[in-house]
Amino acid sequence: PGSSPPQECPRPARPPYSYSALIAMAIHSAPGRRRTLSQIYQYVAENFPFYKKSKAGWQNSIRHNLSLNDCFKKVPRDEDDPGKGNYWTLDPNCEKMFDNGNFRRRRKRR
Repeated sequence: PGSSPPQECPRPARPPYSYSALIAMAIHSAPGRRRTLSQIYQYVAENFPFYKKSKAGWQNSIRHNLSLNDCFKKVPRDEDDPGKGNYWTLDPNCEKMFDNGNFRRRRKRR
């Protein structure tokens, strides 16, 4: 009696990270420093509630970044590693972009 309607939870704020930074974090945190596409999605959704709630095409942006950014290298599965899809790793030349755990968006230079 007299109860108010349930409150809508406020939407979590968008993290201050680029998609490439989110991918790099996911790969960095993985054993062997490699993850499949679905493992990258899972990492992002579990660690950033904004993306868990959002269905606004962020997965498409992840795929886009993986395929176009030279920092991400596709590695085929081993013969004895069943499952779907290739692994993604970070190019060693790009590790310095994310040194000291600095994954924040960088300002574009003009």
